[in-house]
Amino acid sequence: MSEPTKILLDESEMPRRWYNVVADLPSPPPPVLHPGTLQPVGPDDLAPLFPMDLILQEVTTDRYVDIPEDVLDVYRLWRPSPLYRAHRLEKALGTPAKIFYKYEGVSPAGSHKPNTAVPQAYYNKEAGVRRLTTETGAGQWGTALAFACAQYGLDCEVWQVRASYDQKPYRKIMIETFGGVVHPSPSELTAAGRAVLAKDPDSPGSLGIAISEAVEVAAQNPDTNYALGSVLNHVLLHQTVIGEECLAQFAKVGLAPDLIVGCTGGGSNFGGLAFPFLREKLAGRMDVTIRAVEPASCPSLTKGVYAYDFGDTAGMTPLMKMHTLGHDFIPDPIHAGGLRYHGMSPLLSHIYELGLIDAVAKTQRECFEAGVRFARTEGIVPAPEPTHALAACIEEALSCKETGEQKVILTALCGHGHLDLTAYAAYLEGTLVDHEYSAEVTGLPKVPA
Repeated sequence: MSEPTKILLDESEMPRRWYNVVADLPSPPPPVLHPGTLQPVGPDDLAPLFPMDLILQEVTTDRYVDIPEDVLDVYRLWRPSPLYRAHRLEKALGTPAKIFYKYEGVSPAGSHKPNTAVPQAYYNKEAGVRRLTTETGAGQWGTALAFACAQYGLDCEVWQVRASYDQKPYRKIMIETFGGVVHPSPSELTAAGRAVLAKDPDSPGSLGIAISEAVEVAAQNPDTNYALGSVLNHVLLHQTVIGEECLAQFAKVGLAPDLIVGCTGGGSNFGGLAFPFLREKLAGRMDVTIRAVEPASCPSLTKGVYAYDFGDTAGMTPLMKMHTLGHDFIPDPIHAGGLRYHGMSPLLSHIYELGLIDAVAKTQRECFEAGVRFARTEGIVPAPEPTHALAACIEEALSCKETGEQKVILTALCGHGHLDLTAYAAYLEGTLVDHEYSAEVTGLPKVPA
């Protein structure tokens, strides 16, 4: 091929600042509210769970935040990550479109999650914290935080959604290899878990329940803080190293994307890729369509309500205005565990309401079909989560085949699927079942009055 397959950056070209999209939005996102007073939360309200540096990043309106040198040192284990041109997929599809994917599976955890796990562990260590608790769905976030805690000598305790805990046993082993402790959620270890099990002893769990358990333990122990893998502003902020590197890589080949596609559960992977490009679009330097892709079984953007809701099932968190299916919603146990969250990032929800991005939902069989197609051409088995974006990329590329458009399409391949092979086995054996959300079946989303 005359055009490169891999577009690489040197370590010296790695971003040294995170980008905060709030500084460039036409209106600020709605405030986070205290559930008791219904007033905007202050730093003191969040101090039992987060170190002050992360609290300040959560509320900052500064356009850029410097990345600490200690964090950059750990980032260098895998950053900058490669940007690939999917020549073989393009050829198989017979499309004139150019397809690029930013591959985050090169990280120690095999996903984009260490981009925020490392700084979260760093700031907690600096604040004198001894232990971090967290939730995890598919296990990618739990793996990333266990890795990050190992870098800074912190203990790590993870509540993994029961459905994924059972589906992905090797995630537990990987987390334990990095030094973490893993519990299936709901568990008997917390009041929140026991309450769920009392109602449904066979509960498959949810990210909302796992969050409740991890928050409960953190709030009760002064030497323990909580770490969240998605949804919150500071998490999306840390992930913008993805998009910033992408901009530099596209500049090397003199191209810019016409369409950006990313999978969305809580929003960190999508925001990390899209926000730097959104900055360029808002400044009039780029004309790009940005599309979020979510599972049809948990479609918070496309079928949820935009309302204030809790981030967890037990109602321990502050109230956030977001697209939500209701904090007590239990998604079907699809294999894309990282996308099984009842709500969408408040910041992404606000941006969606402003009309700056669009969204679609995909069923899991269509997504795994795309994942297998991608694996057989590009040689990487993708995690179930980014197969949602790949399905939308392929759909767009085939449309370009009909129209003759030479669109440049970009997606984030946010992780590999080496520990998700049971899901591929179900697809290949023909036993994978599609689940689609229906308000008629589940009832209207339950949100606070």
